[in-house]
Amino acid sequence: MSVSSTVAMDPVTAFALVGTIGVGAQWLAWRLNLPAIVLMLLAGVIIGPVMGVFDPARDIGPMMAPMISIAVAIILFEGGMTLNFHSLRDAATGVMRLVVIGAPVGWLLSTLALRYGAGLSWEAASVFGGIMIVTGPTVIAPLLRQARLSRRPAALLQWEAIVNDPIGALAAVLAFEVVLVINTATTPAEAVGALVLGVLVASALGLAAGFLLAAAFKRGHVPEYMKVPLLFVALMGVFAVSNAVLHESGLLAVTLMGVVIANANLPSYEELRRFKEHATVLLVSGVFILLAASLDFAQLGRLDWTAATFVAAVVLVVRPATVALSLIGTGLPWREKVLIALMGPRGVVLVAVAGLFGERLAGLGVEDGSLIGPLAFALVAVTVVLHGFTVKPLARALSLTGGDRPGILLVGGSRFTTGFAKALTTADVPVLLSDPNPGHLRAARKQGMPTFFGDILSEAAERKVEVMSYSVLVAATDNDAYNTLVATDLAPEFGRDNTYQVARENEASSRYALPATLGGRTFAGGKTYSELMDLIRAGWGFGQHKIGAEETIEAWRERHPDAILLARVLPSGEIRMPGADELPRTPEGSVIVFLATKEVLSELAAAEKLARDEIAKAEKEAEKAEKEQAKAKAKAEKAEEADKKGRG
Repeated sequence: MSVSSTVAMDPVTAFALVGTIGVGAQWLAWRLNLPAIVLMLLAGVIIGPVMGVFDPARDIGPMMAPMISIAVAIILFEGGMTLNFHSLRDAATGVMRLVVIGAPVGWLLSTLALRYGAGLSWEAASVFGGIMIVTGPTVIAPLLRQARLSRRPAALLQWEAIVNDPIGALAAVLAFEVVLVINTATTPAEAVGALVLGVLVASALGLAAGFLLAAAFKRGHVPEYMKVPLLFVALMGVFAVSNAVLHESGLLAVTLMGVVIANANLPSYEELRRFKEHATVLLVSGVFILLAASLDFAQLGRLDWTAATFVAAVVLVVRPATVALSLIGTGLPWREKVLIALMGPRGVVLVAVAGLFGERLAGLGVEDGSLIGPLAFALVAVTVVLHGFTVKPLARALSLTGGDRPGILLVGGSRFTTGFAKALTTADVPVLLSDPNPGHLRAARKQGMPTFFGDILSEAAERKVEVMSYSVLVAATDNDAYNTLVATDLAPEFGRDNTYQVARENEASSRYALPATLGGRTFAGGKTYSELMDLIRAGWGFGQHKIGAEETIEAWRERHPDAILLARVLPSGEIRMPGADELPRTPEGSVIVFLATKEVLSELAAAEKLARDEIAKAEKEAEKAEKEQAKAKAKAEKAEEADKKGRG
């Protein structure tokens, strides 16, 4: 039951509300470890049709449609900028199949599901079926981030979503042109000519703009502070011109433009991509809130059991069949095929484009064209919720995640990092040691620890190191500049709160102090690499200790004031690295990893041995008591049996 409001909200307040609710929903989802898309959808429905606080048509008016169109274009452009061909090596064949084979097969099967499942006419089914090729990059990206998928299936799903989005829009354009020919005086030749011209213009515009911008950036024709603004202006110009030639062809143009820039090897590429990612987070939030708030319960009320049949057919038949047929002969493991087949969430592009073509079909006299919008929203809502809650357990069941427990990536092979890694492994923390010098990794290899030989910033590391398996980065080489470079470059991947490096030499001096934007947080009591190695050479070693109910971290620190606290492993498996003067709250059951003198380690080893001996002694006594109890019971049963015989 909705609570309607007739008081219009001014546009500035409306924009502020959309931004606050959208970003707030994403933050809350992060805190609660829930799918962000689900909360955004729910928030939009609550403030829109349920409470009536926000009505986009009333509060924003005619600006809503162009805003969503531009937002979708920017989202697809950012998606194109993530499609570096180096990242596609392991998934290239699968992506090609899902695009070349999967797109037409998906179009056909979706059209059949709409015709015989939802009961739509062939005109509406063919147009909507083309749109359904898309699998929602705006939804896929957050789900991949949440599930921490292995690299190859993640890359395949991401590339499929980005590449198929403009293809789906163009498929809908093609089907719509056919319907237009049937329902108007337009000739087939004119329709085909318009479609071919639109595709050619979109491709030429996107490729030309991408190459020109890349060349201008490389040759220094554009200053750094102008690069992002110029990208935005070029993006909107290409999108507008392409759409003027053929509706929705701008999606293809901006996607191609993003792909060209992604593969141009620009020195400033990372800065551009990071900014676009931030913009996309805001845009995805805004678009989902706008679309959810625009939901009309009266339109949804027109849907009956046939809509449920259609959604079930798409999720359980169309998507699995499309993936199965597309990936025949690719050599992908069956686990990856199953995951991809059961992952087909739809998102912003589907709802936006479906609503647009639904209105146009209705305008042409196709009565059930008005049902396309509600059906699209129902499909998006179901797939978003379904995949949002199942992708992580499904990936874990198929062994395609980075593992249940987060790990630590240690950069730099040395006696310190090898000993630290060994102590973490004993505490059940996954570790990976990386170093470009194989000799530095020899000791770790002998102890059976995972290692990566090479520069952690290299392309080889991008392909071979499953970064999503590790939640904490520690740069601890003997080169302070390299540590700072690694921490600065990888901080966006791990989060700045989870990026650490050994303290730099002479860091307190103004001549050597660096801005807070460079490097990671210090740990190990603020010790430098040379100081830590001096302690190791002096006989210091690594230990682990479990905090019990009767012992706090403060009490442990009081007994061992000289020990250096390196890490805390919480009962949940979460890893925390305390700073130099930090003594954080450590709950019962946590394991602390520390560096201490021989004497402290010997004392702790003796105490642990004594505790183990006492436990063993108690177990032995309990076993002895249990045996005596069993003997007494058997003796009593025997006496009772003899007594019965005597009375008999």
